[in-house]
Amino acid sequence: MSNAASTLTVSEDRAQRLQEAGKGWGERISAAPQSAKLTFTVEGEGFDSVASNIVSGKHTFQVDEPAALGGNDVAASPVEYALGALISCQVVVYRLYAQNLGIQVDEVKIQANGHLDVRGLFGIDKSIRPGFSSVELDIQITGPESAERYEELRQAVDAHCPVLDLFANPVPVTTAVSIAS
Repeated sequence: MSNAASTLTVSEDRAQRLQEAGKGWGERISAAPQSAKLTFTVEGEGFDSVASNIVSGKHTFQVDEPAALGGNDVAASPVEYALGALISCQVVVYRLYAQNLGIQVDEVKIQANGHLDVRGLFGIDKSIRPGFSSVELDIQITGPESAERYEELRQAVDAHCPVLDLFANPVPVTTAVSIAS
């Protein structure tokens, strides 16, 4: 790393990385449009009562449930990871679109509240869905821009956040079960 690169502020480094990523993807897609289509693969294996070891590329993490839901509470639950995925994707897309729109964001902090009725999970009431009935995001932005500029940013993020899209729109899912011997 050069001396100039090592003296960048966090916001300058972020801006540089986002610009380089955008430029790189633009060039890649122009040369080969099919390169825009990505496939993410994650694998998991159960352990303990209801816990899982998850492997995503070179990253691993555990997922569990609290004792009240049959787990040992050794890690966050699947729905907590889902909310964490939503928050982390929002942070990325806020940073990306702040850069693209020339809107200064010094800090972004997000809290997600997901409401789930376990009667759906346990099949107690078939009229209740097993997943979240609603999710609220509380986004706190620090920076010098006007409320109108941050609203412009929120609209851009809402329109382009992949994980928000997963929460907001049905996604076709297929399942297949095979019996290992």
